Amino acid sequence: MSELFDAVDALIASRSPLPPPAERRRLRQAHGLTLDEVAAALQVRRATVGGWEAGKTEPRPPERDAYARMLKQLARLYPAVAPVPPEDTAIPDRPAVPAAPASSAAEPAQACTAPTGPAAEPANTAIRPAAVPHPHPRPAVTSRPMSRGPAAKKAAPAGISAGGADPRFENGPLAVVDVADGQVLAYCVGGLVLDVPAKSLPALVEWTLREAKLGQPKLSGPGKDADPLLVLTGAACERYGLPITLTEEERLAGRIPEGHKVIRQLTRADWQLTKRGFGSWARIYRPAQGSERSCVQLCIPSWDALDTRHWADAAQLPPADLARLLGTYAARVMTPRGSTAVTGLELMTALHPPTRASEPDADGRRHSEHNPGSLGKDPVDCAPCEAPDGHPLLADLPRFHQRTPAEVLVEEAYDWARPLTDAECLRPHLVGIDVNMAFAAGANGLTVGLGAPTHVKNPVFDPKLPGSWLVDLSHVDLSRVKVAKDKWAELDGELLPSPFTPKGERPTGPAWYATPTVAYAVELGYDVAPVEAWVRYDNGRYLDGWYNRLRDAYLATMADLGVGVDLSPQEFLAAMDGYRQRDPQLAVVVSAVKATVKGGIGKLRERPRGEGWKPGQPWRALARPTWRPDIRAAVISRTRINMHRKIVKHAAFTGQYPVAILSDCALYASDGPSPLDFLPYKDGKPLPGGFKLGVNPGLVKWEGTQSVLWGEGVREQFNAPNLNLARYIKDGTVTDVDSGE
Repeated sequence: MSELFDAVDALIASRSPLPPPAERRRLRQAHGLTLDEVAAALQVRRATVGGWEAGKTEPRPPERDAYARMLKQLARLYPAVAPVPPEDTAIPDRPAVPAAPASSAAEPAQACTAPTGPAAEPANTAIRPAAVPHPHPRPAVTSRPMSRGPAAKKAAPAGISAGGADPRFENGPLAVVDVADGQVLAYCVGGLVLDVPAKSLPALVEWTLREAKLGQPKLSGPGKDADPLLVLTGAACERYGLPITLTEEERLAGRIPEGHKVIRQLTRADWQLTKRGFGSWARIYRPAQGSERSCVQLCIPSWDALDTRHWADAAQLPPADLARLLGTYAARVMTPRGSTAVTGLELMTALHPPTRASEPDADGRRHSEHNPGSLGKDPVDCAPCEAPDGHPLLADLPRFHQRTPAEVLVEEAYDWARPLTDAECLRPHLVGIDVNMAFAAGANGLTVGLGAPTHVKNPVFDPKLPGSWLVDLSHVDLSRVKVAKDKWAELDGELLPSPFTPKGERPTGPAWYATPTVAYAVELGYDVAPVEAWVRYDNGRYLDGWYNRLRDAYLATMADLGVGVDLSPQEFLAAMDGYRQRDPQLAVVVSAVKATVKGGIGKLRERPRGEGWKPGQPWRALARPTWRPDIRAAVISRTRINMHRKIVKHAAFTGQYPVAILSDCALYASDGPSPLDFLPYKDGKPLPGGFKLGVNPGLVKWEGTQSVLWGEGVREQFNAPNLNLARYIKDGTVTDVDSGE
C-alpha cells in the first residue's frame, strides 16, 4: 500500500500548481533572490531556472514540487498588486486601446528593477509590443501634465507596469518626446504616455527633473543614479526650436553653434552644457548641490545619434516602438550615455565607481576615498611600448619614425589567410563559424592592471601578473606543441597562423606582448626569457562585472528571440535560422549589446578626434582614468589566444586546419555546408577545448557557407592568393580588393 501512496504523491507533485512565468520572476526578485541562489537550492542550473521564469520550459519532479513550495511561500509574503487604473485626470476624449496580451516570455523592460551592484543579475526582461499603433497615432491614454495632478498610467497587461521598485524612477529610464496633433507627448517604457506641459527646452529639462520621474538606480553601491534620458523626435526638435537635421558644417563639428537661440535660452535659465556642446548626445546640467544632481541627457536620432551600424533603423521607428527598444537596452545594459562605445566604457565605471564614502572619522563625518577594484579618479601614464603613435611619451622620437616590434606593443585581432591545399580544393564547401561575443569572452575572468606600470629588467615571467613583456618567441614551433598537460601533438605548422601576431606571421626576434600571449607560449610547451617588462602589481578582475552584465543582456535577448542556452547543436542551428525576423526590434538590441562590447574595449585606447591635435600633444581622452591601452591589449590578446587554442585542439583531433581567420570568424574547407559537417561531436558532446555550437559567449555559431569554387574565383579575380575570404563568407559579396584594414 505504501508504494501506491508514494505513486499518488509523485503524481500530485508532477502537477504542482505554479503561477505564470512573469509572476515567478516577480516573487523571486521581491525577496531579493538571484537566479543562482534559487538554482543552488533546487540543485539545478541557473539557465534552467531562467527558462522556467521565461516560460520556455516547465519544471519536472522532483524539482517542481520544491519550486512550487518556494513560490507559494513567497506569494504569502509578497501578494500581487492589482494594476493601477487610470485616474479621473486622464484626458476623457482619448479612449483607451485594449492592452496587448501578456506574453509568457518575460516581463517588459523596466529600468527601475535594475540590479544595485555588479554581482546582481541584470534584468532579464523582454520588449513588449507597444500598445500604441503606428505610424504616429494619437495616444490611447496619457496622464495630464504632472503639475496638474497625479500621473495616470495606461492600463497594462497583467504583470506589466511602467514603474518599478524605486518610486523616484517609476516611469522608467527614458522617454521619447514627440508632437501629435499639437500636443507634446512623452512615450515611456511599458506603454505609458505622459502629457508634456513644457513650452521651451529649459522648461522641458525642469519638468523632466521635477515631475517626470525618469531615471535609473545606480548599478553599484558607491555609484550614481543614471540621469533621465529624453529622446527628441524631429517634430519635438521643431517644437523646441532645434533644427531637425544638422548642416554639413554642424555635422562635422558634432554640434550646433554656441550662439544658437536654444543654447542662449539654456544659459539664461542657468543651465550648462558639457565641453562637447549641444550635439546629438547632449548633457544639460547645473552643478551638483551636495548629493543632488541636476542633469538631463538628450538623444536626437535625426542628428545621427543612433548609428545605423549598431541600431539599424531604430531612428525611424514610431515613438512608442523606439521607447520600447531603448528601454529594453537600458534595463539590460544601462541607460545609453552616447554611442554604444561610450556606453560600454561608462558601464565599466558605473560598475566600479572610482570613489566611495569612507568610514566615519572621529567627528562622525565620511569622506571620499579610493574605491578598491576601480581604476580610480585620476589617469595614469601607460608604458612607452603601450603608447600609440603621437602620444606625448613619444614626443622625442624622430619625425616619421616607424617603431619596430621591439619598440611597440601590437596586440590586435586576427586578419590571416592562406592558400588552400590540394586536398582542400577538392572539398566543395567553405564554412565559416563565428565566436559569440568573442571580446566579452576574452574579458571574462581576465586579471588586468588597475594602477600605473612598474619597469623591470630581466624579469621572471609570471602568467598571473598583467603587463607588457619584451621577449623573443620566434623559437615556438607550431609543428610540435602541447595540447594538454603532458601531451604533445605533431601538427602541420605551415597551415596554422602564429598566435603571436595579428597577421599570423612567425616573429623573427624580440617583441612586446601582453601577458596572455606570453602565457600561451608557455602553455604550448616552450620556455620564455623576457628581457624587460612593464608590469602592474596593483591588479584585479576589473571587467568581470562588466562581462556578466553584457553576457546576461545578450543571453536574455537571444532567449526572447527563441535561442536558448540549453539547445542541442541541431536545435541551435535551427533556432538561429531567421531569428532576427522573429522580432526585428529585439534583434537591434542584440546588435547594440554586441557593439557595446567591442566599442567599450576600443574606447580604452581612444585616439585623437580632430580639435586641432598635433603629434606629441595630449588629447582629450588621455585625461580619463579609463584611457587604458594596456587593458585593451590584454583583452584582445586573450581573445586571439582563445581562438588559436581552439584551432590547435581542432587540428590535433581532426587534422583540419583553418583557411582564414578574421577576428572572431574562422573559415574551414568542408565536405558539407553545415558546421556539423566538420565539427567533431561524439554522442552530442563537442571536442573538449575545441569549437562548440551554442549561444553562450565563447561558443560559436554558423557564419555562412560558400563554395570552394567561389573562393578560388574571388582570389583569382583580384589576383590575391591570400585574400581573406572570412570577410565575405556571410553572403559571398565582395565589393573591393581586401586591403587588410
